[in-house]
Formats: sequence, structure tokens, C-alpha cells
Amino acid sequence: MYKKSDPVTRLCTSDVDNIWIRGRNLCDELIGKVTFTDFIVFHFFGTEPTPLQRAVVDAVLVCIMEHGMTPSAVASRVTYLGAPEALQGAVAAGLLGAGSRFVGTADESAALLKRIHSKPAAERPAEAAKIAQEFTAAKKFLPGYGHPIHVNGDPRVKRLDEVARAAGAKGEYLDAMYLLGDAIKAASGKNIVINVNAAIGAILLEADIPPTIARGFNLIARCAGLVGHLLEEQQEPAGYSIWQAAEHAVPYVGPAA
Repeated sequence: MYKKSDPVTRLCTSDVDNIWIRGRNLCDELIGKVTFTDFIVFHFFGTEPTPLQRAVVDAVLVCIMEHGMTPSAVASRVTYLGAPEALQGAVAAGLLGAGSRFVGTADESAALLKRIHSKPAAERPAEAAKIAQEFTAAKKFLPGYGHPIHVNGDPRVKRLDEVARAAGAKGEYLDAMYLLGDAIKAASGKNIVINVNAAIGAILLEADIPPTIARGFNLIARCAGLVGHLLEEQQEPAGYSIWQAAEHAVPYVGPAA
């Protein structure tokens, strides 16, 4: 018997015949009866997903799963080239690169949107302007804003907005996202577009999912995407060519005479 002060887990236990996850029998109540998206929400929070949570989590996982030959995919492929016996190592190598520049700023963006939303509606434009000015003055990138390719606007933003609102989102965090987008353009004098990470942060907040785990959804989706890259690497190897391209792109220069 445990005391209230003892650490506990509410996620999972097992006995000789059963596996229990948040009080439900894995084999009798979950396998074949819930989708992976629903199970993620249930596992995280111990509740059945709302229609909005289901739509948002599913959309985020689909949206962020594949990125092409980004640094995380290159890291996975080249690691697999060096250690083809360790698929898990190659996936891990790619996930380690999912940070503030690639894949993983939804949590930081969500925190800023939450800050805007915490103000009365009439004060939110001013709060967005304040945040934009802070980042501009510090010469720092604003998480969730700017994109090296989609300079005319990230097409995923509009679609995630549509999915969330169609599923019942009130839109207040999405509105904060657009306020901050307008503010960073005004503060910087540049056409800095909203990118997918701001949209992910906004719609997760709309679905009552805490910003502290927003990056986790990026990682779950990216993990699947990297496995896809490694399957292609098995069938059509590119790792050696990537390595050779790096060798040619970065020449050796000896010490100055």
C-alpha cells in the first residue's frame, strides 16, 4: 500500500495474464477498438478525446510527419549508413536534431500565444506588438514565424486553421497567432510569414492540450517520418551519396603558411 507522498504512475501495469493502461485492459478494450490518435490522447490525459482533440492531433501528426531531405532525415540516413544493424540509433539521430531551427518550436510559439490570450480581448493586439518588439530588439527569431521556402505563406497554416475550426475550435488562440503575425511584420518591416509551428501551437491550445508537450507531437510524427526515410534507404540507398556530397561541399584547408 502506498502513501500519498509516495511517487506513483497512473499509466500502466501488468500481471501474468493482462496489461492495464489507465485502468483499461489493453487486449480486451483497446487493441482493435481505438485508433492511434485516440490512444495518444487517452494515454496522455486519461480521458477519451473530444472531437476537437481527435481532429487536431490527427491533423498535426499528418502535417508534420514528412519534411523531405531535412537535417533530421540526413542524420538518420547517414547514421544508418554507418550502423545498419541499429535502426533505432538512426531514428534517434534524426530526432536529436528536432529543435528550435527544424521541426520543434511549437511549444515556444504556444507559450507566446498563451501570453497574448491571457490578456483581455481589447489588449491582445498591444500584447502581440510588445512580444514582436521584444524579439526584434533582441534580434532573435520569433518561434513559429518565418520560413526559408514558403516565403509567400506556409500553406499548412490555413489548412490546420480550417480543420480546427471545423471541429469546433473557438479560434481565440488562432486569432492570437494572426495578431502576432501582423505584429512581427510591423515591428521588423519584413514579410515574416506564419509557419506551421505557430499553427500547431495554436490548434493544440484550442484543443486544451498544454504547450509544454507541444513539441512531443512533432517528435511522434517525425519518428514515423524517419522510419519511412530508413525504409527508402534500405531500398534505394542515398546515405553514401549524401556523405560524398558533404565531402565535396566542405573542402579541407590546411593551416596558413
